[in-house]
Amino acid sequence: MSTPTDCQFSQSHEWYRTEGDIVTVGITQFAANELTDITYVEMLENGTTVGIGESLGEVESVKTTSDINSAFIGEIIESNEAVVDDPSLLNSDPYGTGWLVKLRVEDIKADDLMNQETYDSKYPV
Repeated sequence: MSTPTDCQFSQSHEWYRTEGDIVTVGITQFAANELTDITYVEMLENGTTVGIGESLGEVESVKTTSDINSAFIGEIIESNEAVVDDPSLLNSDPYGTGWLVKLRVEDIKADDLMNQETYDSKYPV
């Protein structure tokens, strides 16, 4: 699976797709591969406000549990219940049906995020 060009990426392997004041968040294919079989997903409740670097929830695999971090200040407006019901979507389609949460943000500028080319050069799949 190729890394999408319409996203930004964090060093902790989250992707962020911005559409207006809504940012969709997920984990990268690299993260999914490193975690191997993802068995559990838990996200914070809709309406929760998060800050930069704060956890949006967690993903658990047969190897470890990892926090999902926000690169933005915003309010969780939607969680992907399909991923909660079937965590394997993160392994099979992390950039599509495997998205995790949507945030409504006031400022879409985020520091320290990479574009697709930079991310792929550091973390090839």
